Amino acid sequence: DSFGQTPNKGGTPGKNSSPRKYKCYEKYWSLESVSDGLKRGELLKGALRISKRNFEMAWVSVAGQKRDVYLEGVLARNRALDGDIVALNISPRNKWKLMKHEYDAHGASHEGNKTPSKGGTTPHTPESSKNKQRKNEEIPDAYLQQTAHVVYIIEKKHTRAASGNLKPFQYNQGDVPDGLFSPSDSRLPRMRIPHAKCPLGFFDRPQDFASTLFVGRITEWPENAPMDNFFATGEISRSLGEAGEIEPETQGIFFEYGIDPGPFPDEALDCLPKETPWSIPETEFAHRRDFRDECVFTIDPLTARDLDDALHCKRLSDGLIEVGVHIADVSFFVKTGTPLDDIAQERATSTYMVQTVVPMLPRRLCEELCSLNPDEDRLTFSVVWIMTDQGEIKSDWKGRGIIRSRVKMAYEHAQEMIDKPNKKWSDSELPPIAEGTDVSEIVKRVNLLAKIARQLRRNRFENGALRLDQVKLQFDLDKETGMPIGYHVYQQRESNKLIEEFMLLANMTVAHHIYKAFPDMALLRRHPKPHEKQMEDLLELCRNLGIKYNANSSKSIQVSLAQFPSGSAQHEILVQLTMKPMKNALYFCAGTVEEEEYGHYALSVPLYTHFTSPIRRYADVIVHRLLAASLELAEPLDKDAVDVDSIAGHCNDCKLAAKTAGELSSELFFAIFVRECGPLEEDGYVLGIMDMSFDVFVPALGVTKRIYCKFCPGVKRYVPYDRKEQVQPEITLVWATGTEKKPGKDVKQVLHIFSKVHVILTTEST
Repeated sequence: DSFGQTPNKGGTPGKNSSPRKYKCYEKYWSLESVSDGLKRGELLKGALRISKRNFEMAWVSVAGQKRDVYLEGVLARNRALDGDIVALNISPRNKWKLMKHEYDAHGASHEGNKTPSKGGTTPHTPESSKNKQRKNEEIPDAYLQQTAHVVYIIEKKHTRAASGNLKPFQYNQGDVPDGLFSPSDSRLPRMRIPHAKCPLGFFDRPQDFASTLFVGRITEWPENAPMDNFFATGEISRSLGEAGEIEPETQGIFFEYGIDPGPFPDEALDCLPKETPWSIPETEFAHRRDFRDECVFTIDPLTARDLDDALHCKRLSDGLIEVGVHIADVSFFVKTGTPLDDIAQERATSTYMVQTVVPMLPRRLCEELCSLNPDEDRLTFSVVWIMTDQGEIKSDWKGRGIIRSRVKMAYEHAQEMIDKPNKKWSDSELPPIAEGTDVSEIVKRVNLLAKIARQLRRNRFENGALRLDQVKLQFDLDKETGMPIGYHVYQQRESNKLIEEFMLLANMTVAHHIYKAFPDMALLRRHPKPHEKQMEDLLELCRNLGIKYNANSSKSIQVSLAQFPSGSAQHEILVQLTMKPMKNALYFCAGTVEEEEYGHYALSVPLYTHFTSPIRRYADVIVHRLLAASLELAEPLDKDAVDVDSIAGHCNDCKLAAKTAGELSSELFFAIFVRECGPLEEDGYVLGIMDMSFDVFVPALGVTKRIYCKFCPGVKRYVPYDRKEQVQPEITLVWATGTEKKPGKDVKQVLHIFSKVHVILTTEST
């Protein structure tokens, strides 16, 4: 259990013995040596990824390599934490890991089909004897996984903070006890908290602190340590409250992922206009396109308060259609180099938790000054296209504008207009509509936009776009307590897809424009191709299951998924399996990667960026500034390519942290709902089969849970999955029937991928 603990070869020391020093971790290389090693190709570089289920296992994806590099055990990680960018020294070939099931599955023989090995060394397998090693001498590299150890942490991405619990720790009887902090996230090391830094009264009544959630932070983690202190040394930053409760757990998530939920500093708020209500300065009207006579409207979630996009459309006299996307002009208020700009850049994104939002910008800016509220003049950055009914673009215009939205609609309103275009609406069924427009005009334009959006969507998928829809739970909260009292699956309606299509089109249009204007410093967004080895594993699984699956392109994957009806076991499981090889999309500065890597794999487009959400994404603010500079509406960006690349990297980190925090928030509320209202019973499908366990995906909840056979109530025994003998993954459960006094006949159940099972979800008893 101990991180970095080595066997005590000399016995347990007595209480008066002096602590002996042991070298626990390898000393980090010098920065100069690391730089030279990376240049010569002697070292590899990548982000560390630690298993959530087994903290001993970790991997690093290295650019240009098909298979991840494996790091076995905590010593190999050398004090690096999940997400850190590390330099790796590859182990000798005889230490590489044999991928035995792949070797066996491909019909390779230990005795035959030998390929000369590099250097004649012996691959290592955990169970190998010397005889086996000799037989495995010439196994091809294709069936070996490189192993390595960390020699330097290039960039510490992890905050070194975590939430967890604290208990007394005493290595020898009679020693002055310290505190032992155990993080809730098993991927993080336990920390030894010096006696003097533990909470007051902790050692007198430790039971009073047993259910308290603390925030611990690593302060020191040297390579050498006394024999009784192989843990990281840390400190308790603060006490959050009762473990398992919403607010303490939420605060713990914020601390661990470096998200600041606090108020904005006065110097940032001082950058906002002082007058209330604010009105557009007269000087702005002279150089902006006036859209106030157009029928502009917003479509957002029902409870949205920060409205950052609006639309208009109209049929022109020549039969073509004018469509406009209008985005809140955040860059007008957030001036470069100001305290407000500094904190927006630091936060980089808004973070959406189940019960709260941590905004990137102050609420007055989000909900009042920038928000495209109805019947109010607002500043925008707009993109307008002239197009045909088939979505063919004839021309476009980009520039700053002024709008006055006619109505603030929810997706539900727009959807009903699409479903019932001839419905007679009463005044009470819609939000207030500003003068100059009536309901019939709004309905007409919504349906025209919906018609074009369908065609745009059809065109995108014909051109190779891939969509992997994930189930997203939304919780109903008690208004007084904030506790979850129910949940429902978020429905993706046609009205959602309408907005999505035009936002995608705006992002692509702006991406091409700023890249043409600034080919060496445009801030773009790319989506790399899937992880090659993981995709090969999926293809092999599908072949064994008799499923036709083509992964040659994003389009062929979409076609492969479409062969099964949406909602079927095959479709639901294949979507989940297809998600695994997919990589995260990334912001980047043009010119910092090879041009063939610019593309967005899932969208199947050569250039893409983010332009449409500057209220909640700092990357969009930079894109607005680049667009303004390219149109000579503003001074050139006061940054070079190195600065833009640094901002892109920071936005990637913050976006991932916000995404993870949001997912953890959803998991927290789901766990509390099950605790308070469960257990829940649902149908699920087997997603994966291991030697002694299997994963079940529950479509109604969008969750995947691992079931360990030996802990499954009612299972008398089980037959493990034999990778060598069974091509198709399966596991056999033997269920006991009857009662203890009158046992019945055993019932066998063979589970395969796609097998339907009934599961009971409950929380662990404490």
